[in-house]
Amino acid sequence: MDRDYYQVLGVPRDASTENIQQAYRQLARKNHPDVNNDPAAEDRFKEINEAYHVLADPKTRARYDRFGADFRQIPEDFDPQAATQGFGRGSPGRSQRAGGRSRGPRAGASRGTRTGGGRVYTSDFGGSDFGDFDEIDIDDLFGGMFGARGATGPIPGADHEAELDLTVEEAYRGGRRSITLSGPGGPHNYQVTVPAGVTDGQRIRLAGQGGGGSGNGPAGDLYLVVRIAPHPRYRLAKRDIYVDLPVTPWEGALGATVPLTTPGGETKVKVPPGSSSGRRLRLQAEGMPNPRGKPGDLYAEVKIMVPPKLTAQEKRLFEKLAAESTFDPRRSR
Repeated sequence: MDRDYYQVLGVPRDASTENIQQAYRQLARKNHPDVNNDPAAEDRFKEINEAYHVLADPKTRARYDRFGADFRQIPEDFDPQAATQGFGRGSPGRSQRAGGRSRGPRAGASRGTRTGGGRVYTSDFGGSDFGDFDEIDIDDLFGGMFGARGATGPIPGADHEAELDLTVEEAYRGGRRSITLSGPGGPHNYQVTVPAGVTDGQRIRLAGQGGGGSGNGPAGDLYLVVRIAPHPRYRLAKRDIYVDLPVTPWEGALGATVPLTTPGGETKVKVPPGSSSGRRLRLQAEGMPNPRGKPGDLYAEVKIMVPPKLTAQEKRLFEKLAAESTFDPRRSR
């Protein structure tokens, strides 16, 4: 172990079990190899997973808090009550609180202790590294693991994250979607309800569809991050939609009511007289829907279009207009 487990999860040493679980789920979701392409993500995920399983278990956490990197050398089934039988009381020499040079017994070393006055005294450890200290406070040694911390509880599964690609129209309308994601057990099919008006980066939660828990712990959640694909006509700015509105020179000059196709269907737009290219016409509340508040607006941007090829009559009319008009757009600016 190269790093402190509390530092790995980014929590203080007195963090509650709930805080440890929350930190783990956030970090696991961010560094899971299925959603993070960073080559180092898998190693970070393993380190995060190891830290969580140590700190989420009250007994293992108690040993880790007392012995640090050497906690694995302390037998998991160590029973202070059984250890007090069959040994005479040792003669306490120098005493040292656990937490200095504290190392667990080597394999094959015999153990002998006797309680007295709320403390555990060592008698003969047969060459054990516990010889570094003769008197240890039982509450300090085990951090209350036999009392307040209680037994090991269920461990919830990790949250997973994947991307959900949508077109502008799909995001606008919402509805049911069927998606397939690859996982450890092969492809998995999911039925997803997409809310109308989802925005890019918004997450859709599928409860209980993440990683499996252990010890009867609940499964994690699956979060689908919405990614709206670029569109050839529509441009999105949060919930506002921008779209070009092609008009003829005479519609821009004289004004007109013209049709416009939007993600919600076809509508009518009134072009005021004297509209040049670049003028924006706002259609209030015609943007992306918002189930929790005000919808966005739709902005139709006027774009004057001329015929790519003039008929003879059109050419004569444009020539007549050019002869009659005194309008000079370069001088009027």
